[in-house]
This record gives sequence, structure tokens and C-alpha cells, in this order.
Amino acid sequence: MALDDQSKLLPYAQRPDFKVARATELTGSDRRFYRFLEIVPGVAAWGTLIGIVLASMYAPFWAAYFIIAFSIYWVLKTIFLSVHVRYNWKRLKHHMELDWQQLVTRFKYDHLYHLVIFPFYQEPREVLEGALQGLIKAKYDPKKLIVVLAAEGRVGKDAEDLARAMEQQYGNQFGHFLVTVHPDNILGDIAGKGSNTHYALHQVREKIIDVHAIPYKNILTSIFDVDTVIYADYFNCLVWHFMTAENPYKSAFQPVPLFTNNLWDAPALSRVMAMSSTFWQMIMQERPDKAATFSSHSVSFQALYEIGYGQPNVVSEDSRIFWNLLIANDGDFAVVSLSYPIAMDATTAPTFWGTIKNIYKQHRRWTYGVENWCYLIYHFTKNKAIPLRKRIAIAALQGEGYWSLVTNPIMLFILGWAPIFLGTREFHETVLSYELPIMVRNLLIVAMVGLVVSSIISLSLTPPRPAHHSRFRYVVMALQWIMVPLTMIIFSAIPGLDAQTRLMFGKYMGFWVTPKREK
Repeated sequence: MALDDQSKLLPYAQRPDFKVARATELTGSDRRFYRFLEIVPGVAAWGTLIGIVLASMYAPFWAAYFIIAFSIYWVLKTIFLSVHVRYNWKRLKHHMELDWQQLVTRFKYDHLYHLVIFPFYQEPREVLEGALQGLIKAKYDPKKLIVVLAAEGRVGKDAEDLARAMEQQYGNQFGHFLVTVHPDNILGDIAGKGSNTHYALHQVREKIIDVHAIPYKNILTSIFDVDTVIYADYFNCLVWHFMTAENPYKSAFQPVPLFTNNLWDAPALSRVMAMSSTFWQMIMQERPDKAATFSSHSVSFQALYEIGYGQPNVVSEDSRIFWNLLIANDGDFAVVSLSYPIAMDATTAPTFWGTIKNIYKQHRRWTYGVENWCYLIYHFTKNKAIPLRKRIAIAALQGEGYWSLVTNPIMLFILGWAPIFLGTREFHETVLSYELPIMVRNLLIVAMVGLVVSSIISLSLTPPRPAHHSRFRYVVMALQWIMVPLTMIIFSAIPGLDAQTRLMFGKYMGFWVTPKREK
């Protein structure tokens, strides 16, 4: 069974290798080149870490100077990122205070529809209800919403039955409501959100959009994680940015994910990782020229139709769909930052160790997004219509991001001490060997100021305190940020190294679904 409709694709999207996901799908020199690209990130990461250890053993003086330079770089980088978080925090708070419903009255937008897709797996009923109730409570005409609950056929009939129950309870409150069931026998699919969404987009076009002759350009498509609960003015904010964008049909619209649905009941470790993810997305909001789509996002249905609705065979489908759009449009596609929030769940489990396991697996899946770097470089060598400067800038920026994610936290942990424990006797007899750990410690203490900023901002974004929690929990939520140096290693660097190592050896990952607990 195959779904690809090649009739209306953009010229570059018609290439047989446009939807390549891994080297094994290619042949000849293309396969060898793509396989080389899959090896590069892992070799770069392991080479850096092993190189630091060897330098500390055999060239401790050079290692010490590098450590000092790297520590200064880290302090400057921390300040740079903290400034971006602060600016976006102010912008976010401002946007949350605006009356977007009033702002969009300056435009004629009655022709616009919002297609909202919720792919789901085995999530409980209240997760789906929370998402749908968020749409109902929005300050927007619900009759302009086309809502799709996309169930996974491999789960069995329970998922479809739940979707049908939601359709019976809520369906008549929206303009259109569709339940789709993604079959588990579609050739080339990787079971997960990407393939489910791909199938749902085909179905909604055939069963609703074409039947009612709704122009594709009049549909804004929001692909949401099933735990996404929108803030009341989301659609108005989206319409305003769509109507004011320089090229709205060549733009993807990215909100800020706040993992706050269950934040008060989540353990401290989960809260830190959730807010850290939010902060990174806030930084990307200030650098949209360097960003890709993440998790829940919106884009014109016309744009999705022109690339065949993205790829059903990748793990990191949320960002891959943006890279598909960028490459198919010869580099003429951009991310528009909404600086407006949506609420999602922090990762949890019934037990502490279960929470650790789930957070690790989720971040390993996220960091497996390094597969996108391979995809980009491969197509940058094929599509010469994209300006060379843009190709080089994107390739370098994305490559540095995946490299630093894996190496920097581990380097910070070992750098100040490696030359002391591994260096030569001559090095141990110098003043530098005595001053090095003190100097590194002092520089990192300066960098810790960023944690104070994080603590203040996170408290301001926290939902109101439920009655069953005492005020003392505010203190805990402020102090929890001391865990960041540890979480950077355990839940960012190590999962990233794990993912890159698997890709390096051709042990391709599947899509792991983050469990959603009943609230």
C-alpha cells in the first residue's frame, strides 16, 4: 500500500531520493556518500572526547590552555543564551497580554480554515479531552476548525473506539471532525507520529477538503502532539502572523511549548528538563533564521501538499518537515516565531526510575534529529538552486549544534580535572596545574548566574498553584535548578552520544512514543 501523490509536487520534491531517510534506501555512490554522512557526527563527538583525554595525558600544557579558553567561551555562551531567554520571556509575556482577537479585526480572514491534527497512540481519554476542550475554549469560531483525531491501527480497536467516542461527544462543536486510523502495513512507513500524520493529511484532503472544495491556500494546518492544549488566543495570534508574514505560504509558524500541563505534580527532575526544553525553544524564537519546527507547529496546507505531506519514514518528523519544505522550495522557506505559548505535558512515569527512563528515551529520540544533518548535507550537494552561502551557513550551524550538544557538557565535567589526574610529572610541578581547577571553577561559578535567571523565569511561567500543594513547593521549584549541571550530562549529552553512536554504526532507531500519564 502506498500513498505518495506525485502529480502536484514541486519539481525538486519529485526526485526519487527526496524522501530518503537513511543510507540503505539509496544505491551506488549516493549510498556510500549518505553512509559517510551518518558516520561523521559520531566520529566527531567521540574524536573530541577521546582527543581531550589523550591531550591531557600527552600534551597537558596545551590541554590546560584549551580548557581555560573553552571555559571562557562557555561563560560567554551562557551569557548570550541567557540574554536571548530574557528577551523572549519579555516578548512572550507581552504577547500573552495582547488582545489578539481585536488585533486581527484589521484583516479579512473569514476565508481561512484551521486544520488541527492530533496523532495519538495509547494516550488516556483525559489527554484527548484536554486537547479538544482547549480548542472549544479558544477565542475563535469553532466552525472554522477542521479537527482530525489520527489513531494508530497497530494499537488495535481501542484507539479507534476512543476516537469515535470523542467524535460523538465533541464532533458537532467544530466545522468538520474526522477520525483516521493509520494502517500498520503501508510500505516504507516507520510507525510513529510522522507516518500517522502523513496518512491523516491524505485522508482529510480526500474526505473533507476536496469534498467541500476548500482551497488549499485557505487552510492553516496545525500538527499538534496529542497533549497540546492551546492558549485561548492561539488561532488569532497565528492568523495575525500569517497575514503579516512577508511570504506566508513559504513560512512555518512556531509557538513556544510550555510543558506545564502537569508541572505541579511532576517530580523535580522532570520539571527541570521540561523547562530547559522550553528555554531552548525560547532561544530559537529569538533566532528564527537558525531554527526549525519543533513538536507542535503550523504551516499552510498548500505548502504541505506541494511536498507530498512530508516523510512517513523518519523519527524526527517535526523538524524534518521543515527541512523538506526548505529544500523543495530552493531555500525559500522560513520559521516565523509566534512568541506565544501552547501547553504540553512534562515527561513523567509512575515511579522515579520510570521517569528517568522516559526522559532519557525522549531526549534520545529528540537528539536522533542528527539524522536531519545527514539529509541536509546530502540534498545541499544536489540542489544547487539554494544559495551556496545559505547552504554553508545552515550546514555549519546545524552540525555545530549537534556536536556541542553531545560534547560540551561532558567536556565541562572532565576538563578541569583531566590534566591533573592524567598529566605528566612535569605538568604537576607547575603553578598552572595548581591554578587550573580553581580558575575553571571560578569561571563556571560565573556561568551559574544563568541558573538564577532560569529559576526566576520558570517560576513566572508556572501555572497557578493547585490547592493540594503548599507554598513551600515554590522554594523547591526555585532550588531545583542546581540539578542542571547533572541533567545536562545525563539527559542531553549521553542520550545524544547514544543516538549518534547508533547512527554511526547503522543501528537505526524507530519512533519511541513518550507515555502520557492520566492527570
